[in-house]
Amino acid sequence: MTIITFLINVSGATLLLLFAVRMVQTGIERSMGPSFRRIVTRYRDNRVQTALAGILLAIILQSATAAGLLAAGFSASGVMSFTGGLGIVLGADLGSAMVVQILSFRPEWLIPVLLALGGYLFLKVEGRTPKQIGRILLGIAFILLALRFISEAVQPIRDSAFMPAIAGYLESDFVTAFLVGAVATFIMYSSVAAILMTVTFVVTGVLPVAAGISVVMGANLGAAMLLIWLSRGMSNATRRIPLANASLRGVGSIVGLLVVNLTPLVGVLDGLGGGQTLVTVHLLFNATLLIISLPFITALERPMTLLLPDRAPAKNGESLKPLCALDQSVLHRPGLAIASLTREVLRMSQIVEVMARPVMQFYDTDEPDAIKAVQAMERDINQALSGVRRYVAAVSRDRITKDQSRRVRELAEYAINLATAAEIIGRRLLELAQEKHRKQLRFSEAGWEELQLLHERVMANMALAFNVLVSEDIESARLLMEEKSEMAAKERKSRKKHLKRLREGAEASFESSDVHLETLRNLKELNSNIAAIAYPILYRGGQLLETRLIETIEHEPE
Repeated sequence: MTIITFLINVSGATLLLLFAVRMVQTGIERSMGPSFRRIVTRYRDNRVQTALAGILLAIILQSATAAGLLAAGFSASGVMSFTGGLGIVLGADLGSAMVVQILSFRPEWLIPVLLALGGYLFLKVEGRTPKQIGRILLGIAFILLALRFISEAVQPIRDSAFMPAIAGYLESDFVTAFLVGAVATFIMYSSVAAILMTVTFVVTGVLPVAAGISVVMGANLGAAMLLIWLSRGMSNATRRIPLANASLRGVGSIVGLLVVNLTPLVGVLDGLGGGQTLVTVHLLFNATLLIISLPFITALERPMTLLLPDRAPAKNGESLKPLCALDQSVLHRPGLAIASLTREVLRMSQIVEVMARPVMQFYDTDEPDAIKAVQAMERDINQALSGVRRYVAAVSRDRITKDQSRRVRELAEYAINLATAAEIIGRRLLELAQEKHRKQLRFSEAGWEELQLLHERVMANMALAFNVLVSEDIESARLLMEEKSEMAAKERKSRKKHLKRLREGAEASFESSDVHLETLRNLKELNSNIAAIAYPILYRGGQLLETRLIETIEHEPE
């Protein structure tokens, strides 16, 4: 019975730990806004600076795996080089180790303080940023609670007959302990959670320090294998960085395992205490691996490319575009017709996203051919809209229900919004970018930063809106509407700052004032068109009034 109780308690505490780590990550992502791309790609080819960006990104995201997937995607899309991407991943692992170090300090008095403060901010304070700060504080409190629960769960079995035998076996067979750490990290999908749990076992005396160190070394390998697993369905170009990272980390973790078990090196850290010894070894391992690997990561690009070559382009030389999803054969079956219509609107949204992504890049560098290629995509959107209109008109009215009819109308209206969004990008924003280069205008440093932040927020809202399009999830729709309001507030704030710079006589702001203000307005309008998908979903869910005007009842004179 003791064993069953132990397993239940540890399982519950472990899941709470994973949930809490995710909660902190979500809060930081939402409070910072979608600025990760700029953080990562600012120094895209300098390996030292990209490693520092990786450290920062892992601390922000609370996950080296999430940072690694971002870096691999940026490298595959050409935003940064293989060297820069791998530098970010190696730096992210060191950043993750720093997170473990921070979370390993857990004063008991801090838990109620974090719960009270975090709960107040999350539940009582209006505003996006305070709520997310409250989420972060609650998540940290839950992490500390989960670690306390794990400590309490292992107390009854610490002196049991079987536990010393298992601990002794892991201490004597460091290879098995190493594999246990790798498997535990892979199963938990988090090296931070796996290592914190191992530290707790060591602190409570359930696991010897030597066995704990071997488990931590295995956790490093498990994190690298997890990154490979999560990128398995992506392009070969994306998978090269996870494979290169696993090669470096695999060799490094095996060498580290042999060093800590076959040399007296760890004995130097005995004075730190069992738990801190594990955290320090983990931190030193990742720092050493980063320093040793950085000079050689460029040499890994060629072998990784040979192992995972680029797929050959289509023989006709044309870029592969998603085909029209409107299936004419299901027009008499409204349910299938709606599914077909949803796929086509989603295809339109993907084209709009491709058009919007490089907008700030075109403001920064003059690329007339690339701008023309993006503007040409507007024709694809207009053709798709014409197809949607014809398809909606042809859907059978005999068998369609009221709800299905409403959904068809919503999709058609959103297709119109997407066409407007494409027009804003192609005919307004990109023409403003061309005007900026033609007149040789320049933004002030603060103004350019503001425009980049707004564009990043638009791109993040696009991803959220397109998820809402498919899922029709009310909570996601609410979040999208909150983001729309936040976007409007940011636009107003940026406009006021710009006008203040004009009053203060900033020459760069004066010269580029028209372009700056027009860009602000168009980014806001673009975001509004993208967020329009949320309105019908919230209205159906009873969370949005049909009109914001207060109805008044006029009484006739008696």
